Amino acid sequence: MQDRIYGHDLPEALASTGADAAIILGSGLGYLTDDFENSVKFDFSEIPGFPESTVEGHSGQLVIGDFAGKCVIGLRGRFHYYEGHTIDDVVAPVRLFAQLGVRKLIITNASGAINCSYSPGDIVGVVDYINFGLKSPLSSSVAEEERSPARVITPIDMTWLERTEAKLREFDIELRRGTYTWVLGPTYETPAEIKAFQKLGGDMVGMSTVPEISTAVSLGMGVLVFSCITNFASGITSEKLSHNEVVSAANKARQRFSQVVRVALEEM
Repeated sequence: MQDRIYGHDLPEALASTGADAAIILGSGLGYLTDDFENSVKFDFSEIPGFPESTVEGHSGQLVIGDFAGKCVIGLRGRFHYYEGHTIDDVVAPVRLFAQLGVRKLIITNASGAINCSYSPGDIVGVVDYINFGLKSPLSSSVAEEERSPARVITPIDMTWLERTEAKLREFDIELRRGTYTWVLGPTYETPAEIKAFQKLGGDMVGMSTVPEISTAVSLGMGVLVFSCITNFASGITSEKLSHNEVVSAANKARQRFSQVVRVALEEM
Protein backbone atom coordinates (compact mmCIF):
# COMPACT_ATOMS: atom_id res chain seq x y z
CA MET A 1 0.00 0.00 0.00
CA GLN A 2 1.27 3.46 -0.91
CA ASP A 3 0.23 6.98 -0.01
CA ARG A 4 1.07 8.58 -3.35
CA ILE A 5 -0.27 8.16 -6.88
CA TYR A 6 1.27 9.69 -10.00
CA GLY A 7 3.62 11.60 -7.68
CA HIS A 8 0.82 13.19 -5.63
CA ASP A 9 -0.21 12.64 -2.02
CA LEU A 10 -3.42 10.72 -1.39
CA PRO A 11 -5.90 11.77 1.31
CA GLU A 12 -4.77 9.99 4.49
CA ALA A 13 -8.07 8.16 5.06
CA LEU A 14 -7.85 6.74 1.55
CA ALA A 15 -4.18 5.81 1.67
CA SER A 16 -4.68 3.83 4.89
CA THR A 17 -7.97 2.14 4.02
CA GLY A 18 -6.79 -1.49 3.83
CA ALA A 19 -9.81 -2.37 1.67
CA ASP A 20 -10.60 -6.00 0.88
CA ALA A 21 -12.38 -5.27 -2.40
CA ALA A 22 -13.53 -2.50 -4.72
CA ILE A 23 -16.72 -2.02 -6.71
CA ILE A 24 -17.14 0.18 -9.78
CA LEU A 25 -20.80 1.22 -9.95
CA GLY A 26 -22.29 2.02 -13.34
CA SER A 27 -25.19 4.17 -14.51
CA GLY A 28 -27.92 4.38 -11.88
CA LEU A 29 -26.21 1.81 -9.63
CA GLY A 30 -24.39 4.11 -7.21
CA TYR A 31 -27.13 3.60 -4.62
CA LEU A 32 -25.27 0.51 -3.40
CA THR A 33 -22.93 2.67 -1.30
CA ASP A 34 -25.96 3.90 0.67
CA ASP A 35 -25.79 0.54 2.46
CA PHE A 36 -22.14 1.00 3.50
CA GLU A 37 -21.58 1.36 7.24
CA ASN A 38 -18.97 3.65 8.82
CA SER A 39 -18.48 5.24 5.43
CA VAL A 40 -16.04 7.96 4.37
CA LYS A 41 -16.66 9.81 1.11
CA PHE A 42 -14.31 11.58 -1.28
CA ASP A 43 -15.32 13.63 -4.29
CA PHE A 44 -13.35 12.69 -7.39
CA SER A 45 -11.86 16.20 -7.31
CA GLU A 46 -10.07 15.27 -4.05
CA ILE A 47 -8.24 12.33 -5.59
CA PRO A 48 -5.05 12.94 -7.60
CA GLY A 49 -5.24 11.66 -11.17
CA PHE A 50 -9.05 11.55 -11.24
CA PRO A 51 -10.92 13.67 -13.79
CA GLU A 52 -14.57 14.62 -13.32
CA SER A 53 -17.46 12.30 -14.20
CA THR A 54 -19.93 14.19 -16.36
CA VAL A 55 -22.63 11.58 -17.07
CA GLU A 56 -26.06 11.60 -15.40
CA GLY A 57 -26.34 8.74 -12.93
CA HIS A 58 -22.64 8.97 -12.03
CA SER A 59 -22.33 11.12 -8.92
CA GLY A 60 -18.52 11.23 -8.92
CA GLN A 61 -17.68 9.97 -5.45
CA LEU A 62 -15.40 7.34 -3.96
CA VAL A 63 -16.89 5.82 -0.81
CA ILE A 64 -15.08 3.58 1.70
CA GLY A 65 -17.11 1.56 4.17
CA ASP A 66 -18.11 -1.77 5.63
CA PHE A 67 -20.38 -3.92 3.48
CA ALA A 68 -21.10 -7.66 3.56
CA GLY A 69 -18.49 -8.12 6.26
CA LYS A 70 -15.72 -6.56 4.18
CA CYS A 71 -14.00 -3.19 3.95
CA VAL A 72 -15.01 -2.03 0.48
CA ILE A 73 -14.21 0.87 -1.82
CA GLY A 74 -17.24 1.87 -3.89
CA LEU A 75 -16.82 4.07 -6.95
CA ARG A 76 -20.05 5.98 -7.57
CA GLY A 77 -19.58 6.68 -11.24
CA ARG A 78 -16.86 5.99 -13.74
CA PHE A 79 -15.01 7.70 -16.57
CA HIS A 80 -15.99 7.00 -20.17
CA TYR A 81 -13.76 7.46 -23.16
CA TYR A 82 -16.56 9.32 -24.97
CA GLU A 83 -16.47 12.09 -22.34
CA GLY A 84 -13.15 13.19 -23.82
CA HIS A 85 -10.98 11.38 -21.27
CA THR A 86 -7.85 9.52 -22.24
CA ILE A 87 -7.78 5.75 -21.89
CA ASP A 88 -5.45 6.25 -18.90
CA ASP A 89 -8.10 8.45 -17.26
CA VAL A 90 -10.69 5.72 -17.78
CA VAL A 91 -8.67 3.14 -15.84
CA ALA A 92 -7.15 5.48 -13.22
CA PRO A 93 -9.45 4.09 -10.49
CA VAL A 94 -8.36 0.50 -11.18
CA ARG A 95 -4.68 1.44 -10.92
CA LEU A 96 -5.44 3.26 -7.67
CA PHE A 97 -7.19 0.18 -6.27
CA ALA A 98 -4.17 -1.97 -7.12
CA GLN A 99 -1.84 0.53 -5.50
CA LEU A 100 -3.94 0.40 -2.34
CA GLY A 101 -3.58 -3.37 -2.22
CA VAL A 102 -7.05 -4.33 -3.44
CA ARG A 103 -7.03 -7.88 -4.90
CA LYS A 104 -10.71 -8.34 -5.79
CA LEU A 105 -12.74 -6.07 -8.08
CA ILE A 106 -16.44 -6.12 -8.94
CA ILE A 107 -17.36 -4.08 -12.00
CA THR A 108 -20.99 -3.22 -12.71
CA ASN A 109 -22.71 -1.57 -15.63
CA ALA A 110 -26.06 -0.89 -17.20
CA SER A 111 -26.30 -2.45 -20.66
CA GLY A 112 -28.61 -2.97 -23.59
CA ALA A 113 -29.77 -6.48 -24.46
CA ILE A 114 -28.60 -7.93 -27.77
CA ASN A 115 -29.58 -11.45 -26.74
CA CYS A 116 -33.34 -11.62 -27.29
CA SER A 117 -33.79 -14.05 -24.40
CA TYR A 118 -32.81 -11.30 -21.94
CA SER A 119 -35.33 -8.88 -20.44
CA PRO A 120 -34.91 -5.49 -18.77
CA GLY A 121 -34.19 -6.11 -15.10
CA ASP A 122 -32.11 -9.25 -15.74
CA ILE A 123 -28.69 -9.37 -14.09
CA VAL A 124 -26.01 -11.00 -16.21
CA GLY A 125 -22.66 -12.33 -15.08
CA VAL A 126 -20.22 -11.36 -17.82
CA VAL A 127 -17.99 -14.26 -18.86
CA ASP A 128 -16.20 -12.65 -21.82
CA TYR A 129 -16.09 -9.46 -23.84
CA ILE A 130 -15.70 -8.07 -27.36
CA ASN A 131 -13.68 -4.87 -27.65
CA PHE A 132 -15.32 -2.81 -30.39
CA GLY A 133 -13.86 0.31 -28.80
CA LEU A 134 -10.55 -0.89 -30.26
CA LYS A 135 -8.71 0.82 -27.41
CA SER A 136 -6.50 -0.82 -24.82
CA PRO A 137 -5.03 0.79 -21.70
CA LEU A 138 -2.29 -1.85 -21.82
CA SER A 139 -0.67 -0.08 -24.78
CA SER A 140 -0.30 3.22 -22.92
CA SER A 141 2.93 4.68 -21.59
CA VAL A 142 1.63 4.42 -18.02
CA ALA A 143 1.07 0.69 -18.33
CA GLU A 144 4.48 -0.70 -19.30
CA GLU A 145 4.57 -2.88 -16.18
CA GLU A 146 1.08 -4.22 -17.00
CA ARG A 147 1.78 -5.48 -20.53
CA SER A 148 1.38 -9.21 -20.36
CA PRO A 149 -1.22 -10.38 -22.91
CA ALA A 150 -1.27 -13.95 -21.55
CA ARG A 151 -2.66 -12.62 -18.26
CA VAL A 152 -5.78 -11.22 -19.95
CA ILE A 153 -6.85 -14.39 -21.78
CA THR A 154 -9.32 -15.27 -19.00
CA PRO A 155 -10.95 -11.95 -18.09
CA ILE A 156 -13.27 -13.22 -15.34
CA ASP A 157 -12.56 -15.14 -12.13
CA MET A 158 -14.81 -18.08 -13.04
CA THR A 159 -14.33 -19.90 -9.73
CA TRP A 160 -15.53 -16.81 -7.87
CA LEU A 161 -18.47 -16.44 -10.28
CA GLU A 162 -19.52 -20.08 -9.84
CA ARG A 163 -19.45 -19.78 -6.05
CA THR A 164 -21.56 -16.62 -6.29
CA GLU A 165 -24.08 -18.24 -8.64
CA ALA A 166 -24.47 -21.26 -6.36
CA LYS A 167 -25.10 -19.08 -3.30
CA LEU A 168 -27.57 -16.85 -5.16
CA ARG A 169 -29.66 -19.87 -6.11
CA GLU A 170 -30.32 -20.34 -2.39
CA PHE A 171 -32.07 -16.93 -2.56
CA ASP A 172 -33.93 -17.88 -5.77
CA ILE A 173 -31.82 -15.46 -7.80
CA GLU A 174 -30.65 -16.90 -11.10
CA LEU A 175 -27.87 -15.05 -12.88
CA ARG A 176 -27.75 -15.12 -16.65
CA ARG A 177 -24.35 -15.39 -18.36
CA GLY A 178 -23.20 -13.48 -21.39
CA THR A 179 -20.59 -11.72 -23.48
CA TYR A 180 -20.35 -7.95 -23.15
CA THR A 181 -19.72 -5.81 -26.23
CA TRP A 182 -17.89 -2.53 -25.67
CA VAL A 183 -18.51 0.41 -28.01
CA LEU A 184 -17.12 3.90 -27.59
CA GLY A 185 -20.40 5.85 -27.69
CA PRO A 186 -21.75 8.36 -26.86
CA THR A 187 -24.51 7.56 -29.36
CA TYR A 188 -26.56 4.40 -29.19
CA GLU A 189 -25.85 1.81 -31.86
CA THR A 190 -27.69 1.45 -35.16
CA PRO A 191 -29.91 -1.61 -35.76
CA ALA A 192 -27.38 -2.82 -38.35
CA GLU A 193 -24.56 -2.64 -35.81
CA ILE A 194 -26.61 -4.63 -33.30
CA LYS A 195 -27.26 -7.33 -35.92
CA ALA A 196 -23.51 -7.52 -36.55
CA PHE A 197 -22.79 -7.81 -32.82
CA GLN A 198 -25.35 -10.62 -32.55
CA LYS A 199 -23.65 -12.59 -35.30
CA LEU A 200 -20.27 -12.14 -33.60
CA GLY A 201 -21.52 -13.52 -30.28
CA GLY A 202 -22.36 -10.40 -28.29
CA ASP A 203 -25.18 -10.71 -25.75
CA MET A 204 -25.26 -7.12 -24.48
CA VAL A 205 -23.76 -3.80 -25.37
CA GLY A 206 -22.46 -0.82 -23.41
CA MET A 207 -19.97 2.03 -23.34
CA SER A 208 -17.66 1.04 -20.50
CA THR A 209 -16.14 -1.84 -18.50
CA VAL A 210 -13.70 -3.47 -20.93
CA PRO A 211 -10.74 -1.15 -20.21
CA GLU A 212 -11.27 -1.69 -16.49
CA ILE A 213 -11.37 -5.48 -16.89
CA SER A 214 -8.17 -5.71 -18.91
CA THR A 215 -6.29 -3.38 -16.56
CA ALA A 216 -7.44 -5.19 -13.42
CA VAL A 217 -6.55 -8.63 -14.79
CA SER A 218 -3.14 -7.42 -15.95
CA LEU A 219 -2.50 -6.18 -12.40
CA GLY A 220 -3.36 -9.56 -10.93
CA MET A 221 -6.84 -8.82 -9.58
CA GLY A 222 -9.70 -11.30 -9.48
CA VAL A 223 -12.58 -9.73 -11.41
CA LEU A 224 -16.35 -10.21 -11.53
CA VAL A 225 -18.61 -8.19 -13.82
CA PHE A 226 -22.37 -7.83 -13.43
CA SER A 227 -24.50 -6.18 -16.11
CA CYS A 228 -27.95 -4.88 -15.30
CA ILE A 229 -30.05 -5.14 -18.45
CA THR A 230 -31.92 -1.85 -18.66
CA ASN A 231 -33.27 -1.86 -22.21
CA PHE A 232 -33.26 -3.71 -25.51
CA ALA A 233 -30.60 -2.56 -27.97
CA SER A 234 -31.49 -0.69 -31.17
CA GLY A 235 -33.64 -2.65 -33.58
CA ILE A 236 -34.59 -5.37 -31.08
CA THR A 237 -37.80 -3.45 -30.38
CA SER A 238 -39.27 -0.29 -31.88
CA GLU A 239 -38.95 1.67 -28.63
CA LYS A 240 -36.80 4.80 -28.58
CA LEU A 241 -33.73 4.59 -26.35
CA SER A 242 -32.84 7.19 -23.72
CA HIS A 243 -30.38 7.52 -20.85
CA ASN A 244 -33.25 8.35 -18.48
CA GLU A 245 -34.72 4.93 -19.27
CA VAL A 246 -31.38 3.30 -18.41
CA VAL A 247 -31.11 5.02 -15.01
CA SER A 248 -34.77 4.32 -14.18
CA ALA A 249 -34.48 0.61 -15.00
CA ALA A 250 -31.27 0.30 -12.95
CA ASN A 251 -33.07 1.77 -9.94
CA LYS A 252 -35.94 -0.71 -10.30
CA ALA A 253 -33.46 -3.59 -10.01
CA ARG A 254 -32.01 -2.09 -6.82
CA GLN A 255 -32.88 -4.79 -4.28
CA ARG A 256 -31.84 -7.75 -6.42
CA PHE A 257 -28.67 -6.07 -7.65
CA SER A 258 -27.61 -5.19 -4.11
CA GLN A 259 -28.12 -8.82 -3.10
CA VAL A 260 -25.99 -10.05 -6.00
CA VAL A 261 -23.08 -7.80 -5.06
CA ARG A 262 -23.41 -8.61 -1.36
CA VAL A 263 -23.26 -12.36 -2.06
CA ALA A 264 -20.31 -11.92 -4.41
CA LEU A 265 -18.37 -10.15 -1.65
CA GLU A 266 -19.27 -12.85 0.85
CA GLU A 267 -18.01 -15.50 -1.60
CA MET A 268 -14.62 -13.84 -2.24
